[in-house]
Amino acid sequence: MSMAGNLRKVTSLGRVGGLRRVARLARRRPRVDLSHPARSPLGSSVVNCVTYQEGVRVPLDGDLVDAVERVRKSREGFVWLGLHEPTNQEFAGIADLFDLHPLAVEDAVEAHQRPKLERYGETLFAVFKTVCYVEHEELTATSEVVNTGEIMVFVGQDFVITVRHGRHGSLGPLREDLESAPEQLAKGPSAVLHALADHVVDDYLNVTDSVQEDIDAVETAVFAENGARVDAGRIYQLKRELLELKRAVVPLGRPLEELHTRPIRVVDPEIQAYFRDVSDHLLRAKEQIAAFDELLNSILQAHLAQVTVAQNEDMRKITAWAAVIAVPTMVCGVYGMNFDNMPELHWRYGYPLIIGVIAVACLVLYRGFRRNGWL
Repeated sequence: MSMAGNLRKVTSLGRVGGLRRVARLARRRPRVDLSHPARSPLGSSVVNCVTYQEGVRVPLDGDLVDAVERVRKSREGFVWLGLHEPTNQEFAGIADLFDLHPLAVEDAVEAHQRPKLERYGETLFAVFKTVCYVEHEELTATSEVVNTGEIMVFVGQDFVITVRHGRHGSLGPLREDLESAPEQLAKGPSAVLHALADHVVDDYLNVTDSVQEDIDAVETAVFAENGARVDAGRIYQLKRELLELKRAVVPLGRPLEELHTRPIRVVDPEIQAYFRDVSDHLLRAKEQIAAFDELLNSILQAHLAQVTVAQNEDMRKITAWAAVIAVPTMVCGVYGMNFDNMPELHWRYGYPLIIGVIAVACLVLYRGFRRNGWL
């Protein structure tokens, strides 16, 4: 039976005893670490469950309930439970075990939340928007540039629960980095919260660097010799994708400010100082996004001005050729009138003379327009 099936049984049973029984069934199969995309069949919402004591990973001896009871009894270490897109039924037993607030549980399951920080009793609930850059050979009017997801984090005195939404934002490498620094991990669940915030903000900076390359490419194309022929849809697409990035980055400023300025019981004072550094990185990302937005506005205005100039040049050419054609049209119109008495009408050299006059007049007009840059 899969982990997902076992977890559904948890919620149907609805009690800790049922959770203990199902977790023991789940132990019979090797746990699949969905935090590594290459090994992620996404067959279960459970990513991993690990216990840490003094910053060192402890082998899971028993089920989730046993691990929680052991940590709470010893008052040392904490449990880190990772989930990926759980359903209400799958999350219900876990919410009962850790006494999570229903509103926070609803936000964690439904997703599509703004970055925020909320406190429910002794539990801290944080929402982070994750972003990743979508690789593409050439930017078009329909290219996806930025893809977003979410990570919800429940932080208590002795537990951390991460709920991930989206196909990116893998936490496997983050977990490995934390385990390689046990002195930092020994500071408790707030160390995981800081590492998550730092990881998310670092991804913001990486994405902004990649977006800058797309903006530079569009800017180069617009100011090239045939810049008026650049598809304006590419610029609008970049602005739309930049807006998506802005929605993820900007609202996170206030939660990070609260984390490094206000005393929070579940956040270690030593860890609180680290959030100031994360906030500084976020400010850099926000400044870059604001600069990109202004730059794209300037590029768009320059492109529209180039289109207007190109249209004016086309109109001048059309007007110049119309003026050249008007000369033979006028002369031929005059001599096309059916009058009996007209000058040179029966003259032997009248026709060659008129053709010559037309040719000379057209040549003079053509040279004049060429000299003035109209042709």
